[in-house]
Amino acid sequence: MPKTPQPSVAAQAGSITLGGDMTVHRLGYGAMRITGKGIWGPPDDRAAALATLRHVVELGVSFIDTADSYGPDVSEELIADALHPYPAGLVIATKGGWLRAGPGQWTHNASPRHLEEAVAGSLRRLRLERIDLYQLHIPDPAVSFDASMEMLIRLQEQGKIRHIGLSNVTLEHVERARKMVPIVSVQNRYSFSDREWDYLVDYCESNAIAFLPWGPLAQNRKANNVIEAIAAARNVSTAVVSLAWLLRRSPVMLPIPGTSSITHLDENVSAAAFHLTDDEFQRLATVLPVPFSLR
Repeated sequence: MPKTPQPSVAAQAGSITLGGDMTVHRLGYGAMRITGKGIWGPPDDRAAALATLRHVVELGVSFIDTADSYGPDVSEELIADALHPYPAGLVIATKGGWLRAGPGQWTHNASPRHLEEAVAGSLRRLRLERIDLYQLHIPDPAVSFDASMEMLIRLQEQGKIRHIGLSNVTLEHVERARKMVPIVSVQNRYSFSDREWDYLVDYCESNAIAFLPWGPLAQNRKANNVIEAIAAARNVSTAVVSLAWLLRRSPVMLPIPGTSSITHLDENVSAAAFHLTDDEFQRLATVLPVPFSLR
């Protein structure tokens, strides 16, 4: 008798629809960490990076987030090398607006000309005819925000971008952008221990905009003792509890934890099937987040 097919691990987190026509599982993967140290250059072990990306899809993850600045270019190239031709239903989101001069160095450039060139480069490296979700990586203080958005809108009209998202923005940026074009996602730093953008999460939920928290595991921060107690009692890692909290925090939350390790990838994605009890969630809700200065 044939075995009943088992649902993918990632699918157990539920789904979210972006832009009304693009449904993905609500636990994604961030492809920043597959590059070299300082998010610069190729990974030390290219074969391991490719294997990790392939395992992402094996776990049922249907949303991968990257950017042209990761490497630069390296993350996008690895994704294409590992996964192209892409399986049906896989959404690859990328971003533009940063330039790189060296390890750990990031420089603004969201000029219309640069964004046009960035989109062309991402299309080429990812081997796509259209990018499903293209995000302005960060507003450029030296460039009109409206001018940056106008270029992305033009590229969308040309069929090179399917949907537009924003990253590292304020509520004012989101509201200004939405007057110009539908915004389907916002990607800001957010975790259990870092809730500076709570009000923006609430805004996104009220307006059916996906919220992609970067730094969802609050790396380099002291773990909260309540999370540690719950993790110990349930025999899981604090990472799993942190991701489960994010998934329950809002139905528009789409965490994108990143790693270059298959072991850590399995651990992170297992959070899709882990559910906090009402009591655990309430205990966590009463805990104040760790101040960002305590990194």
